[in-house]
Amino acid sequence: MCFVSFAIVLVVLAALAFGAGLLFTRFQAVAKKRQLDDALAEARRWVERLAGQVMHLTGTNAAAKQALADASERYTAAGSQLDLARTVEQAGLAKETALEGLYYIRAARVAMDLDPGPALPTDAERARAGAVTEHRKVEVEGETYEASPRPGHDTPHYYPGGQVAGRSVPEGWYNRPWWKSALIGGAWGAGAAVLFGSLFVGMAGVAAAQTWQDGFEAGGQDVFAPDDVGFDDAWDF
Repeated sequence: MCFVSFAIVLVVLAALAFGAGLLFTRFQAVAKKRQLDDALAEARRWVERLAGQVMHLTGTNAAAKQALADASERYTAAGSQLDLARTVEQAGLAKETALEGLYYIRAARVAMDLDPGPALPTDAERARAGAVTEHRKVEVEGETYEASPRPGHDTPHYYPGGQVAGRSVPEGWYNRPWWKSALIGGAWGAGAAVLFGSLFVGMAGVAAAQTWQDGFEAGGQDVFAPDDVGFDDAWDF
């Protein structure tokens, strides 16, 4: 009799434990779905905000047109990322892409002497990258590179600042998108360190060239001296 009672108690306890486990799993699934729904809604809000700007703005000069073209590219990418997002992290990536597009929208408005609109969220990577604070024009391996804190006929390419292939690119306006090959290929060419050092050496608000160079992973690219290397074809735009 005692054995039967004990067995019944064990069965009841096992059923309760099983039920509690199912309930906990259900709560977890509901919580994860709510988190994903919230992340998707947040990303969608930024994508829709970008869409409105892309569709209603028309560039009136070279700098604005280029910035709007870059914003349009980010809008297309963000939309695709949002459609494919199945995790909170993927939804966050779509949001970040849309946010970057809005930085280009803001730049286009500045280039057209319009109100840039409300400030946009920043992040640690953009803050770490700094910003161009003075006009610079340098020649490296026979190619001219310019950087400016303001848009101009000779500096129509804007970058909102941040990390490209693990290296900081300061916010500013440039005569050519020298970071693009690393953005597409995921790695910097050998001449990148030379260019960065030449273009930004001593500029306030930008990380020291040596810091940028020292960022190369151990066993990867060496730290270069200007006389040691030249640019390869990746720098032709």
